Amino acid sequence: MVLPNSTDARKRLAEIIRDKSFGRGEVTLASGRKSDFYFNLKPTMLDPEGAALLAQLALEMLREEKVDYVGGLEMGAVPISGAIAALSFLDGKPLPNFFVRKKPKEYGAKLGVEGLKKGLTLARKRVAVIEDVTTTGGSALKAVEAVKDGGGEVTLVLTMVDRQEGADETFKQAGLKFRALFTAGEFLGK
Repeated sequence: MVLPNSTDARKRLAEIIRDKSFGRGEVTLASGRKSDFYFNLKPTMLDPEGAALLAQLALEMLREEKVDYVGGLEMGAVPISGAIAALSFLDGKPLPNFFVRKKPKEYGAKLGVEGLKKGLTLARKRVAVIEDVTTTGGSALKAVEAVKDGGGEVTLVLTMVDRQEGADETFKQAGLKFRALFTAGEFLGK
């Protein structure tokens, strides 16, 4: 199957997100804030068409950055970065991925960063940190710190949906480039 052009892919992906992952009603966000709307991107990320379109659009943005790796904090980044890695391979320009555990395992290799071949690190690698939904940016910063601790350079933080509640300022203060495939305003009619 041939993927649609970017405009059609973005339009279709917005429909999938609206149908499967966007809702109204009071929720408490990871940041602790209360909100009257939410995005649970997992149904979109785990949907075959949704995953393919997320990967397609994210990969287009990532190609501009010339990154060596893509990854982010578990759980939100795992399906997206996996789909990006698979599509990049099919595209003939493999982009490996990894994920950062919220807490290193207490057994086995006790890794905080998973997915790298034994002996391989992120040192001197250009990395894009991926996130499914961003509110304040705090979760993504945990992945950024893990990459930096491993000697990698974060060239971009890319979210699928920016709730527009402070992440842009957080990343600006941290000296990080931030981009979003979608903003909450696109789903709220703003």
